[in-house]
Amino acid sequence: MGRKRCVGADCSKMAAGCCGVKKQKLSGSPGSGGPGGVGAGSGMAGNGHCGSELGIGSSATVAAAANVSRANGLGGPGGNVSSSGSGSSGTSALSPSPSPAGYSSSGLSPNLSSGPGSGSGGRKMVVSAEMCCFCFDVLYCHLYGYQPPRTPRFTNDPYPLFVTWKIGRDKRLRGCIGTFSAMNLHSGLREYTLTSALKDSRFPPMTRDELPRLFCSVSLLTNFEDVGDYLDWEVGVHGIRIEFFNEKGSKRTATYLPEVAKEQGWDHIQTIDSLLRKGGYKAPITNDFRKTIKLTRYRSEKMTMGYAEYIAHRQHHHYQNGIGHPLPPYNHYS
Repeated sequence: MGRKRCVGADCSKMAAGCCGVKKQKLSGSPGSGGPGGVGAGSGMAGNGHCGSELGIGSSATVAAAANVSRANGLGGPGGNVSSSGSGSSGTSALSPSPSPAGYSSSGLSPNLSSGPGSGSGGRKMVVSAEMCCFCFDVLYCHLYGYQPPRTPRFTNDPYPLFVTWKIGRDKRLRGCIGTFSAMNLHSGLREYTLTSALKDSRFPPMTRDELPRLFCSVSLLTNFEDVGDYLDWEVGVHGIRIEFFNEKGSKRTATYLPEVAKEQGWDHIQTIDSLLRKGGYKAPITNDFRKTIKLTRYRSEKMTMGYAEYIAHRQHHHYQNGIGHPLPPYNHYS
C-alpha cells in the first residue's frame, strides 16, 4: 500500500485534539453505517478538541503557535519526516537524549509507566517522568496561585505533543488537548498542561480537590506518514489523523493517539467511523466514503504518572524543578 512522507502545508497546521474518548459502545457492524454519534463531542463543530483543526471550524481557545524548526531530526509536521515504516512506535527517528538526573523511564512503579508505543529495542526515550512532574508542577502552581515553576532540566527540543489528564481509580478521561505543530517542550508543556486541564470544553476546569486523584500523561508524536489506504495502520501502534469533507463540503479533521483504539477494543473500521462521528460527520458512513478520507499515521512516546508518584518525586528531588512551594500531603482515593 502506498505511503508518502508527510510534508507540505497540509502537515504543518496547528491542531488541538482529544487523545481519547469516554467509554462507549459502538453500534453497527463493520461495513455498515458504523457508530452513530459516539464519543465526546460527537457531531459538534468548533469545540476546540477532538482533533478539530484550528482554522477549520474549531475554537480558537487554544492559541496557535508558530511552527518550530525541527532540530532533532524527528519526523513530523513542520520539518523533515521519517519514512520508516517499521520498528517500535515512534523511536526509529529519535536522537538519543540523556535522562534528567533523578528521573528514569526504567524500573517504573505501577502508577508511573510508559504507554503503548513508548519505544523499545534499547533506544533511550525522549519522554521522561520529569515531564509529567513538570506538568503537575504547572497545574499545582496555577491552582494554588503560586509563581510558575522554574525552567525544567529536560530537553527543550521541539515536538508535537499532547497532555492528557485522567482521574480516579478507573482513570476516567478528565482532559486532553495537544498540538501537531512542533513546540519547544518547556513552553509547549506549560501551555497544554493548563489548556487540557482548564479549557477542554467537554469538562469543567479542574479544581484543587481533584489533584490527589489525577494521572498525567505526556505524549510526544513522531514518524508522521501520509498513507494511500485508510486501513494502512496498526491498532495499538499508530495514532491516526483523518481529513475529510462533511455533508456541507467543509474540511474537517479528527485524531486518536495510538492507545485509544486498543483501549476501546476497536478494529480499523470502528476506529475510522468513530473519528468521522467525532469530527462531525452525520451522514451514513459507506465504504466508498471511507475511501475518500486522507489519513496520516504517526507514532508516539508516552509517559504516565499518578499524583502519588509526583509527590514522591517532588519530595526526593525537590531541588530539580524547584517550584519553591510546599506540596500538600498525598491523600488516598476517596
